[in-house]
Amino acid sequence: MIRRPPRSTRKESSAASDVYKRQVSRCVAVLPFQMEDAMRRVVNQEIEEGEEKPEEKGHKKKEKGRKEGKKEEKKEEKKEEKKKEEGNEEEKKEIHVLEVTRLNNRVLDLRVPANQALMKIQSGVGKYYREFLYNNDFVEIHSPKINPGVSEGGTQVFKLKYFGRDACLAQSPQLYKQMGVCGDLTRVFEVAPAFRAEDSNTNRHLCEFTMLDMEMAFKSHYFEVVDLLGEMFNYIFDQLAKNYKKELAVVNEQYPFEPFIWRTPALKLDFLEGVKLLKEAGINQNPLEDLSSESEKALGAIVRKKFDTDFYILYRYPKSARPFYTMRDPLDENYTNSYDFFMRGEEVTSGAQRIHDGKMLAESATKAGIPLETIRDYLDAFKYGPPPHAGCGIGLERIVKLFCGIRNIRKCIMFTRDPKRLNP
Repeated sequence: MIRRPPRSTRKESSAASDVYKRQVSRCVAVLPFQMEDAMRRVVNQEIEEGEEKPEEKGHKKKEKGRKEGKKEEKKEEKKEEKKKEEGNEEEKKEIHVLEVTRLNNRVLDLRVPANQALMKIQSGVGKYYREFLYNNDFVEIHSPKINPGVSEGGTQVFKLKYFGRDACLAQSPQLYKQMGVCGDLTRVFEVAPAFRAEDSNTNRHLCEFTMLDMEMAFKSHYFEVVDLLGEMFNYIFDQLAKNYKKELAVVNEQYPFEPFIWRTPALKLDFLEGVKLLKEAGINQNPLEDLSSESEKALGAIVRKKFDTDFYILYRYPKSARPFYTMRDPLDENYTNSYDFFMRGEEVTSGAQRIHDGKMLAESATKAGIPLETIRDYLDAFKYGPPPHAGCGIGLERIVKLFCGIRNIRKCIMFTRDPKRLNP
């Protein structure tokens, strides 16, 4: 026998349900795009960037028709009208929501399963980054983001007035994490926003992004840091592959990608070895200059084919490609004790051994055109005998982008800040 609750209880339950329904706000009548379209499988991601709009194909045909005569144009227009009238299914399948529309309506776009999966994977990267470093005796720090001077050299900073004084937003926590090491915090890391006033409208640059920074003292050679970083990346990759299978499958369903390949230990190549590999492939690279984006891509493809890995380390970069605080190679002044890490042929982190001699550091800053007074506190920290140290800065969103084979980094950050976007 089924026992029903007393009538009064049922009335209270019904009343509570009505109150809850009234609390849930209604959706607008017309959406900026249909979720079915936003969730559609995209094999060529350039389509969403507007580089290959399906609707432009019909336009191109019409232009061609005009050149061939009005008769051909009318035929094309009739075909288009017929397709619209019949509700052609193939045409419906071609509807894709452009990136600009998605970003303008990001709250709705975040409801797309693939985008939710990317946000969860991003969270996982941060989690495993912290986890690995905590397990290796690192201390998490929190440095200022309003600074009196630049940290990376150059002029690509967001300048502001700080109570009548000149200041800028932090390009990175570089100077402060080194000062932490000078203060005997021998292993430090930070997860924080970084700001770059670069007018770069590419699919991999942002003006504000999350930086995973670390710095550590070493005993004998900067490879102690390089090898630890290689282990850290492999740990992140292993954990993502193990614990985010569902999310990776969801991303792959909408944006198909080749599985990411890595090896243990991570592959290390001298910069000149990279130049040699490029030369063997018919690509000329100046050994005293930085790699271009095209050369990086080409070298990534060569490494994948030759060594069966999408992840590798290139070390000993020429001095022209590194910031003022980078230690020179003791065997060749033209090169440095530096390194970049690559995923699918794109740089994901850049780092180096730092100059830990105060006099040498001041001379290097002067040569780079940095006023010493703007970094005086940083220079003073090296008066007290700091240990040799090295570190790096990693773009969180870039790890997500490259691990998942996403073309545009704007999909991998919750809200985009680039030269053209300040909203939402």
